[in-house]
Amino acid sequence: MTLHLYFARRFLLLFLGILTVFALFQGLLDLIEEVGRYDNVGFGQVLHLVLLKLPEGLYEIVPLVMILATIAMFLGLARSSELVVTRAAGRSGLVALASPALVSFLLGLLVVAVMNPIVAATSKHYVDLREAYQTGNAAALSIGPEGLWLRQGGPEGQAVIHAARTNPEATRLFDVSIVAYAPAGGPRTRILAEEAELQGGEWILTNAKAWPLAAGLNPELGAQEHETLAISSTLTQESIRDRFGKPSAVAIWDLPAFIADLDASGFSARRHIVWLNMEMARPLFLVAMTLIGAAFTMRPTRLGRTGLAVLSAVLLGFGLYYVRNFAQIMGENGQLAPQIAAWVPPVASVLLALGLVLHMEDG
Repeated sequence: MTLHLYFARRFLLLFLGILTVFALFQGLLDLIEEVGRYDNVGFGQVLHLVLLKLPEGLYEIVPLVMILATIAMFLGLARSSELVVTRAAGRSGLVALASPALVSFLLGLLVVAVMNPIVAATSKHYVDLREAYQTGNAAALSIGPEGLWLRQGGPEGQAVIHAARTNPEATRLFDVSIVAYAPAGGPRTRILAEEAELQGGEWILTNAKAWPLAAGLNPELGAQEHETLAISSTLTQESIRDRFGKPSAVAIWDLPAFIADLDASGFSARRHIVWLNMEMARPLFLVAMTLIGAAFTMRPTRLGRTGLAVLSAVLLGFGLYYVRNFAQIMGENGQLAPQIAAWVPPVASVLLALGLVLHMEDG
């Protein structure tokens, strides 16, 4: 047990150290990018944006950090001959690997249960602040059984948009209702339309009818019908996709209820179902990264080719990571069942890594 605790503590410290280095490096790159993006925003506000964006970036590179921590640990153990002593004491390489694998699994659970909601909250807040700094107003999106709700703002005032149905990207709305507000805050116009499509910074409405809501006017007498009507919009396909199309913007604890709301509203929830299963399988995939890193670096350093072994481990880890992402894309496109797309790559990665460990250990 003492040996297992020693390996687990060493692996955990290496993981946290490498993650800190990546955080500093990524934060510096994001700071340079954000400073060049805004002209009238103070340094404190830019730094706030960088800190909000940082968790999402770190969340994506956790598998890479995991495999690098494993490589660093077992190279250190091999150089100090601790692995030789461990084997001489009657402990096999698989036994020495048990505690790092367990730590990686527990870290995976912690990442999914704690870091995932943090990333969802900070990334959403980052998008809101970015739009507020760029356009002066933050947009909003809400989905429920009654349909889709959007809020946009601009120099002409706020507008609340409701749609009964939408396409998967929420850029084409059906059975649309729009209430436009004056800059002072009062309602100005109400519009009903069969369809609305976002094109080049405008909502193009089809078969629309507009009622003026100014005080002292009869809305029906002043109503006008339009075969096509254009309304300026501060929303972009990217901003809507960040809220509607990115399942990562929803915390994993809220995803089941969010998926139920999507189904009740008639929207496709396939991307969110795939993402939910991918997140549940993430701890297993992190274990596979640990096993792969160990498979190539548990050999004694006197055998040489350490650089080639490290390169092979990293390349294989990247390869499995991209296979996992490719399976996710196929699941989102409906070519694979969500459970197959999410669970087969991690399980296959673990089996492949175990086979490599056994081959390297027993020859």
